Amino acid sequence: MAQKVVLGFSGGLDTTFCVKYLSEDKGYEVHSIIVNTGGFTAEELKHIEQHAYKLGVKSHTTVDAVKGYYDRIIKYLVYGNVLKNNTYPLSVSAERLSQALHIAEHVQKTGAQAVAHGSTGAGNDQVRFDMVFHILIPGVEILTPIRDLRLSREEEIEYLKKKGVNMNAEKAMYSINKGLWGTSVGGKETLRSNGMLPEAAWPTQMTKAGQQETVKLHFDKGELTAINDRKFDHPTDAILHLQSIAGPYGIGRDIHVGDTIIGIKGRVGFEAAAPMVIIKAHHALEKHVLTKWQLNWKDQLAQFYGNWLHEGQILDPVMRDIEAFLTNSQESVTGDVFVELLPYRFAVTGIESAYDLMSSKFGKYGEMNSGWTGEDVRGFSKIFGNQTAIWNAVHAGGK
Repeated sequence: MAQKVVLGFSGGLDTTFCVKYLSEDKGYEVHSIIVNTGGFTAEELKHIEQHAYKLGVKSHTTVDAVKGYYDRIIKYLVYGNVLKNNTYPLSVSAERLSQALHIAEHVQKTGAQAVAHGSTGAGNDQVRFDMVFHILIPGVEILTPIRDLRLSREEEIEYLKKKGVNMNAEKAMYSINKGLWGTSVGGKETLRSNGMLPEAAWPTQMTKAGQQETVKLHFDKGELTAINDRKFDHPTDAILHLQSIAGPYGIGRDIHVGDTIIGIKGRVGFEAAAPMVIIKAHHALEKHVLTKWQLNWKDQLAQFYGNWLHEGQILDPVMRDIEAFLTNSQESVTGDVFVELLPYRFAVTGIESAYDLMSSKFGKYGEMNSGWTGEDVRGFSKIFGNQTAIWNAVHAGGK
């Protein structure tokens, strides 16, 4: 009886090769699975399913992971205002971890003896998938044909032709990976240290030239729940709606330069209109409703959280500890944020919140206030700098 292998399947060249290689050359019973984290339409998912069965898989499973992806990962990226290297909203890295978790769960359900993915040996994804599998399904063999065989794209195409499978031999000028939390774009410009992607390379074209509009985003305990007074059943619906509004302005485009898990640097283009607007709007609201030290510790913990997530460490228990801190910090992060959208840029113009600590009844910055007197400040300033004054006096005396 053939051993079962669960294959993470996208329908592209690499995973198409994996089906044929694992089933016909290695004799496995292949069970394919695609985990949708917001990058596929219903029509595309149906086409991928048909393609999988045509290749000869024993079973194919489609997982709608969009809401779970938000609830388990994206929510905390918003709470923490997480931007890798102050630039990148962790679009692909977070997505791969969600997919790996679902694939591991499917392995357990099917009782498969092996799990496979189509990663090469060059990037981060191989580490993310492997590590989750080692932790959640220890003892299950991990098969990576593309990485192990070191095949070129041309060799994969030639192999599939011999198997009677015709794939598009033309390599697209730009590789696109679309998901709920942004779309990555790779091309010849990102393979070197200098160069911006051309307008035609961006999946969402800028169609609102010469226009501008103001949107009102409502956050409830840190989560986006309404846009322009339209309420949504789940934050994922609000994210998609905001993307449809802001994306055509060409907002959220950039190139991220980062360090891979395996120690090399790389560049990738991305467009993430909704994520960038949400993170900046959420941060603006926090600056009004949280205290100085809440903001300080949030920044430090969120930076670690984003880096550790990027490196695949979603299952480290410290991540649950940080998530608990981030969740607790959102108790008063409720209110409206006003954002002006313009071609290629946006500006947060202000907030309204019942928890705003900038209330005029406590005093106005740079003006007289009712909370204390000038004499109070005179005494406070002397005491606040007392230890530093003593240090300077001691060291001055020793010269």
